[in-house]
Amino acid sequence: MNISIIAVGKLKEKYLKQGIEEYLKRLSSYAKIEIIEVADEKAPEQLSLQEMEQVKQKEGERILAKITDDTYVIALAIEGTMLSSEQFAEKLDKLAVYGKSKVAFIIGGSLGLSKEVMKRANESLSFSKMTFPHQLMRLVLLEQIYRAFRINRGEPYHK
Repeated sequence: MNISIIAVGKLKEKYLKQGIEEYLKRLSSYAKIEIIEVADEKAPEQLSLQEMEQVKQKEGERILAKITDDTYVIALAIEGTMLSSEQFAEKLDKLAVYGKSKVAFIIGGSLGLSKEVMKRANESLSFSKMTFPHQLMRLVLLEQIYRAFRINRGEPYHK
């Protein structure tokens, strides 16, 4: 399985980079994982609704440019479906069984994802009703992908 994580913005925090590197190393025996960063749109703190949409639109165009037609797209969004770790593992397993070997997870910028990205997504996934820093979500997502592979292989993993 080829998994891409397409994320808006550069990862700056050293502790997050270290955690991500650790999970990428652990996942290397299960799948090919690639993290693709697209530039975030520079914007002032106070934005009008129209300006927010423009920022999301520009970031969305960069995201969509990285997705091929044969990719199954899962957008991370607060309004998405919430799954248990076991349900998430089952979803990844089913995607692999049904020939969806290219999967992309999309993590938007601080304002979220554009309508166009949400329209392109095959589904949306929520990790919580809470808002998380988009940088931290990379690490949380990688941990859950790793957990899913361990569950699907019947390998032990702490609960």
